[in-house]
Amino acid sequence: MKLPRRTVEIFSLSFLDCICCGFGAIILLLVLTEYGKPIQIEESRDALNGQLIKLEDELHDIRGDTDQLNRELKGKLEMLQKEKARLAALAGDLTNVSGQFAASKKEAASTNTVETELVSAYQTLTEEMKRVLKDQAVRPKSEAIGGIPIDSEYIIFIVDTSASMTSGHWSEAKAIVQEILSIYPKVKGLQIMDDEGKVMIGGTRGQWLTDSTAQRNQIVARMDRWRAFSNSSPVEGIDEAIKTYWALDKRISLYVLGDEYTGDSIQKALDDVSAINKPDKDGRRLVRIHAIGFPESPGMTPFTSIRFSALMRLMCEQNNGTFVGITG
Repeated sequence: MKLPRRTVEIFSLSFLDCICCGFGAIILLLVLTEYGKPIQIEESRDALNGQLIKLEDELHDIRGDTDQLNRELKGKLEMLQKEKARLAALAGDLTNVSGQFAASKKEAASTNTVETELVSAYQTLTEEMKRVLKDQAVRPKSEAIGGIPIDSEYIIFIVDTSASMTSGHWSEAKAIVQEILSIYPKVKGLQIMDDEGKVMIGGTRGQWLTDSTAQRNQIVARMDRWRAFSNSSPVEGIDEAIKTYWALDKRISLYVLGDEYTGDSIQKALDDVSAINKPDKDGRRLVRIHAIGFPESPGMTPFTSIRFSALMRLMCEQNNGTFVGITG
């Protein structure tokens, strides 16, 4: 018996279910795959915005620094222009002072001659010096170095031993020491110090060198190899000489030889010396202070020679002495 054929439906409900499930799975995979991309894009956008804001802040800071630097640069340029103008003015002043100094050097010789006659006319000799001079050849009253009196029985030399002196004026300084000694036939005591107050001959601090021809020759001879430290200021040597050697029964003269003064204040130097070299009831100071000033030499600090002359001229005037300027 032949069985009847069954009719098979290709697109049955079960087949369609499988097809739909397959497409659904594919779509779900696509959805899941693309789901994270918008989040990453948003995060990248936020990060870029943050970097942009940071860069804008840095740019603002840089612009602010640039403006400040420009203002400072402008101020520095203005200051430079002012300093250039000030330098030009100082150069003009230097030219004027140099011209005045050159003129004063030409007048120094005639000025010293006048001082010789005027100052010597007012000097008196002590009885001791008169007794000593009595046995010597008679000297004219005006015979002195630039009018420096010879009424002292004890003399102290204070010599600037700086490089400008030893290299530029040393032979002249030795000659002047000899010349000063030659106008004193005999004294009771000698001493020679540097401008710092140290004695030239070691072991004699506080002592007087005995006057003799040999001692005078030794002083001049030892100057050839005398190279002591100097700060180019005679004030320390003057103070030391007065404090160490002054005595009520002695008439002392200081002879200061130098070419420059590098101290801070001329007035302070005058006040310091006046404080220890006080006048007595007759107005006479404890010691006389004389000075010999040398001209400016190559390599010296500008104007220090003029300052030495100004200081010592006033100091000699205040301390019953005489200042002599040596022309170049």
